[in-house]
Amino acid sequence: MNSSDVPIYKQLKEQIKNLIITNKLKSGDKLPSIRVLARDLKISVITTKAAYEELERDGYVEIAPSKGVYVSCKNKELIREEQLQNIENLIKTSIDIAKISNISKDDINDIIDIYWEDLNE
Repeated sequence: MNSSDVPIYKQLKEQIKNLIITNKLKSGDKLPSIRVLARDLKISVITTKAAYEELERDGYVEIAPSKGVYVSCKNKELIREEQLQNIENLIKTSIDIAKISNISKDDINDIIDIYWEDLNE
């Protein structure tokens, strides 16, 4: 799992978050316990606990003491809004780079179209 400089708990958090955002994990689904997930991934329970706590803080899971960890019933519109903000930030950064590099809007649109089509194949 640790293939980058990103801490393991953050990698785990992002993986679980992506499963929720893509609806592979749905509201009310039970996640493995901290100990079971740590054992299965061969990581520390402290690492797993940190990932779950951040997911809870961000509203993606609910931790019910003695009952388990469940995917939150967080409003899908809030998740969509968060993703739109992420996309807007990435697009703004890309436009800033394009302007500095004298790359046209048409070139950027072509790049977007190519990637969009590649993902739909």
